[in-house]
Amino acid sequence: MVFVMDHCKTGVYDNALAQIRKAYKFIEIDENTVKLLESPKEIFMASLAVRMDNGKINVFPAIRVHHNDILGPTKGGIRFHPDVHADEVKALSFWMTFKCAIANIPFGGAKGGVAVNPKSLSLRELEHVSRAYMEAMADFIGPDKDIPAPDVYTNETIMGWMMDEYNQITRKQNPAVITGKPINLGGSQGRRVATALGGYYVFRELVKELGLDKNITIAIQGFGNAGKNMAKFLHEEGYKVVAVSDSHGAAYKKDGLDITSIAKAKDARVKGMPSKISLCDHCEGATEMTNDTLLELDVDVLIPAALENQITKENANNIKAKMIIELANGPTTKEADEILKKKGVTVVPDILANSGGVIVSYFEWVQNKYGMYWTEDDVFKKLEEKMMTSFSQVFHSMKKHKVSMRTAAYLVGLKRIKEAIEAKGGHEWLSK
Repeated sequence: MVFVMDHCKTGVYDNALAQIRKAYKFIEIDENTVKLLESPKEIFMASLAVRMDNGKINVFPAIRVHHNDILGPTKGGIRFHPDVHADEVKALSFWMTFKCAIANIPFGGAKGGVAVNPKSLSLRELEHVSRAYMEAMADFIGPDKDIPAPDVYTNETIMGWMMDEYNQITRKQNPAVITGKPINLGGSQGRRVATALGGYYVFRELVKELGLDKNITIAIQGFGNAGKNMAKFLHEEGYKVVAVSDSHGAAYKKDGLDITSIAKAKDARVKGMPSKISLCDHCEGATEMTNDTLLELDVDVLIPAALENQITKENANNIKAKMIIELANGPTTKEADEILKKKGVTVVPDILANSGGVIVSYFEWVQNKYGMYWTEDDVFKKLEEKMMTSFSQVFHSMKKHKVSMRTAAYLVGLKRIKEAIEAKGGHEWLSK
């Protein structure tokens, strides 16, 4: 497991801790609580041995991290990506703890992943990796312990395979063990677009607060599930999305892109498999550029919806957008955050902006528990209420303490976690 632990992509967890430490001085908090918050509760690692189509065995490093479960069973996605490593997954589980606290849902934070390039796998190999992950993690998760969900390069088909594997292992029907499943396996209406829709609700409220109109220009880095659906919502509401990108590159068109046709082209893939289609091939009249160039475009709003550490000290001074909506997890480094603050850029942090996914995952878990299911309109209405409340509390905290929206969000979450730790009492310490 050296590959996962010692991959060169490090420092993500330090970046996460640097973000919360800015909030400590605004709240009374003792060192024991700080220790609990800054240390993951437990980490499980495994090697997944999978027989490939050519008959050979490949071994893929896998990991699952439980950061904190003071508010309830842990919750967090599973990503399939060649750069998955422990430092990253620890950070992602940390952010999930605070997403759940800010949204005021009864979950703690978790995250998991497999170091694999899913685009290099056949459909059969992808299913075997998915089932192998669940087989390895079966004792570490459960509907009342840790509930996984989709993340980067995983989707509802993969969640369905994993749920089926867990059910075979436990010899029970456990729909609540995983969320983001297909509808016919107990998935929730609206889950597929939840992250993007939650981000759109936050965007809409901030636009109102800042007094902006629909003439603003928007660039979106990343055209996976979250980025694609965010682009569609904005396009349908009359906003001008002038640039989008995927792993192959970016496309820019000053007068706005035809998001509907681009999304349709990207969706043309084998069910369950990540898209191998380049959106650059389907953006008529657009200028091709790199993902890095997209970040520095002269637009009003930038929406990073790809991976971590995209906005750094190297490019933050070149960012021209006045508003950033972090639909990705951890797209801004701590150094870049300071630069953007000095430039007067309004940054809506990931732990608020992309919390729609975990909120509707919570709704799915509740529906599975009760065996009663809501309509899409019901789900969207409940999501909107949650996002509006979270935004209002964070925005109020920002104004009250005169801090960035990121620090304000951590303050909202930190207060709830601190109160839960204090309410739990001293059983753990008295028994030592």
